[in-house]
Amino acid sequence: MTERTLYEWFADAASRYPEETALEAGGETLTYRELAGAAERVAAAVAAACGPRPRRVGLAAERIPLTYAGYLAALRLGATVVPLNPVFPPERNETIARSAGVDAVITGEEPSGPLREGPWAIVRGDALREGAGGPAGAPPVADDPEPVAYILFTSGSTGAPKGVPIEHRNVSPYLAYNIERYEAGPGCRFSQTFDLTFDPSVFDMFVAWGSGAALVVPAKDEVGDPAGFVRDRGITHWFSVPSVVSLARRMRRLPPGSMPDLRWSLFAGEQLTTRQAAAWHEAAPASTLENLYGPTELTITCTGHRLPSDPAAWPATRNGTVPIGEVYPSLESVILDEDGRPAEEGELCVRGVQRFPGYFNPADDEGRFVSYEPGGGPAVPYDGSAPLTDRHWYRTGDRVERGPDGGLVHLGRLDGQVKIHGYRVELGEIEAVLRGHRAVEDAVALVAGEGDAADLRVAYTGDEVPARELREHAGRSLPWYMVPRAFTRMHGFPLNPNGKVDRRRIEALAGA
Repeated sequence: MTERTLYEWFADAASRYPEETALEAGGETLTYRELAGAAERVAAAVAAACGPRPRRVGLAAERIPLTYAGYLAALRLGATVVPLNPVFPPERNETIARSAGVDAVITGEEPSGPLREGPWAIVRGDALREGAGGPAGAPPVADDPEPVAYILFTSGSTGAPKGVPIEHRNVSPYLAYNIERYEAGPGCRFSQTFDLTFDPSVFDMFVAWGSGAALVVPAKDEVGDPAGFVRDRGITHWFSVPSVVSLARRMRRLPPGSMPDLRWSLFAGEQLTTRQAAAWHEAAPASTLENLYGPTELTITCTGHRLPSDPAAWPATRNGTVPIGEVYPSLESVILDEDGRPAEEGELCVRGVQRFPGYFNPADDEGRFVSYEPGGGPAVPYDGSAPLTDRHWYRTGDRVERGPDGGLVHLGRLDGQVKIHGYRVELGEIEAVLRGHRAVEDAVALVAGEGDAADLRVAYTGDEVPARELREHAGRSLPWYMVPRAFTRMHGFPLNPNGKVDRRRIEALAGA
């Protein structure tokens, strides 16, 4: 298949389906023709502000038409998109913008503090107006775009954000595969629950825009009522983190049969429990439900498990989560043990067309890749002394095992393993046992203290349960050193800006 840029995916659909709905956001509806025109006007404004060929463009990730037109405008100019989250501290956004070397920042409102004072041009919402680009209009679509489509900045171990560049060649085969897999096309309506600083948003936008479907952006208050949003907005393809299911259940907004017309239900970003999947299936019984997995470095998602329509046929895993399934056909995977040898349980490593080219700062590559060839010796960690090639495997840092059907089961992060009284303890195993209590909806295991003073605590949601009862429940399945000492009930787990459970805030609230 010929590789296409993200903008070419959109432009091809716009030429074929100009009057189909492309975007619903901020109370406005735009057809493909209208969205293409809006992107052209914003591109003209960017070109007028900083020249016709910016290398990188920062984008304030607001849920308004300007944001989506701005994303396309940057790509139209051949630039790399660098999403910035308005809810992040201004200093963090400034750090990201400076690290990425953006030439312009597109924002609906006046940026705050240091972001306003940077060396980049500011392009505001009035760029969407007819004639805003001036008589010359936008420059021609770039015929030699930057190879990197977008850069997302994740948390780094040093405390500084770590840039993950994803190239058009990584995304193009991913889009082709997923458009076919999910039968996307005109008439389909995709949810867009993810902030643009979280890479599943690229799936939402470009699986929709690459096929002639509509992207439907909920307001913040609509995400907590998925059934109402799906029903009222005619959503056919839902994609979110599993935490949305737990939140909707707590708010009593996920009644059985409430989403009868939903066709596809996709979840990623954190472990999907069987209990969460069952609750969603009851609400959307005609929907095909899939659990997806993939770090940002492997281009959005790289594995998938499709649950049978009959819950009685769902696989049972030892940690009560839905398997993450098989890697996509264009990728290779291997499970490596601590010695770098293939195993049935260990760290998942992946290579192939979706693997990113390496971190924005090459110093971050060290230790994140390995050299390994099946049938050869043990894997050798990458030390940066030689060029990084496509043959290197990306180390995901996730511990997996082969399930009964050969598919992968996600067991947790390798850094989720701690030592208590000299014993190795997997926090995910404790969480799985606590979720097995009839009154517990979800659980997060925490470590308080260090060394010999370290002990285990659990924060949980659900009904109030005496601590003694929870300890006895845990003790029936876990050895003594894995039984938590204290339990904190929460009405709901705090979420980070990407919608994932925020473990650091839970630790602070639970006193861990």
